[in-house]
Amino acid sequence: MRSFKYIKSAVLVLLCAVALTTSNICTDGVIAAAPAAVKPAVQESAAAPENTITVKPLDVVNSPKVYLNKTLKMNAKFDKFSTLGLDYKPAYKSSEDYISFLIKRDDTSYDIPLSEMKLFLKRDEAEKFIDLKTDDEISITGVMFSDALGDVWIDVKNLSVVKKAPEKKDGVSQ
Repeated sequence: MRSFKYIKSAVLVLLCAVALTTSNICTDGVIAAAPAAVKPAVQESAAAPENTITVKPLDVVNSPKVYLNKTLKMNAKFDKFSTLGLDYKPAYKSSEDYISFLIKRDDTSYDIPLSEMKLFLKRDEAEKFIDLKTDDEISITGVMFSDALGDVWIDVKNLSVVKKAPEKKDGVSQ
């Protein structure tokens, strides 16, 4: 009788383990937790130019799951280069290979960065844009590879300057 209880308990534990590992609780973060060297097949096929979706940054931030593993194109105002989000394991981008940058929120007249969007650019590519200044208008094309922390994590494939911001004298635009 005692051995039956042990077998029954072992079967119950095994069934619970199977149910948990196949549920959405455990599988939601699998793509986000993949190491940088291992790219999911979905991400590579989404990088084709004909599949690019033109969006507004705030639309992506408001519905990150809709844009996961999609190639996005957006226009924004550059804020500053940063280290925000680098080396964070669930959405790993190495600080040795990448630099992140922030864009400005476009829903306010105040100078507030859109910190819910982590934008990553390879360091060798970022060196070409060392002269970017706050308020320069830029165009970004990249793949949203994670929604860790409910934020947007984008691997920028193409960055271009649309319009340079007016020069400031003593902190005031000319």
